[in-house]
Amino acid sequence: MGITPVLAATASKSGSSSSFTFILFIVVIFAALYFLMIRPQQRRKQQAMSQQNNVAPGARVRTTAGMYATVVDVDGDDVVLEVAPGIEVRYMKRAIMDVVSPGEAAAEYEEETEYAADEQAEDEDATVGEVDAEDTSDTSDAEPLDDAEAAYEKATGSKQD
Repeated sequence: MGITPVLAATASKSGSSSSFTFILFIVVIFAALYFLMIRPQQRRKQQAMSQQNNVAPGARVRTTAGMYATVVDVDGDDVVLEVAPGIEVRYMKRAIMDVVSPGEAAAEYEEETEYAADEQAEDEDATVGEVDAEDTSDTSDAEPLDDAEAAYEKATGSKQD
């Protein structure tokens, strides 16, 4: 009979330590989730907000829809973006996801796209003359890419439809 109370006492002591370990384990899991997921997300959100508030005319930006454009004007909570030469669209500032390059680098970007378009046009001219004997398609209506298409292709990595 003396053995039963001793076993009961040791069982109750081990039960309380296991519940303490379980609570400690849950607290550690929540702390890890906070530092690995919530905190970095808050930092990204603050960084995006600061970029949106500090955007200036001439900057190249990417919208949340994935469109690349140049900021023409900032008007309160709205921005006017030039998506193609002569085509301006009004967006809300919060639609700007990322500032691709500052205003001074916009001129360098245009020079790079002109250079890439020239190289691509030369490559297309070289391949137009190399037609297989089995290929009967007419290549006379093939047009070289203009600057806007080349800029789109360079910015997105894919061709326009």
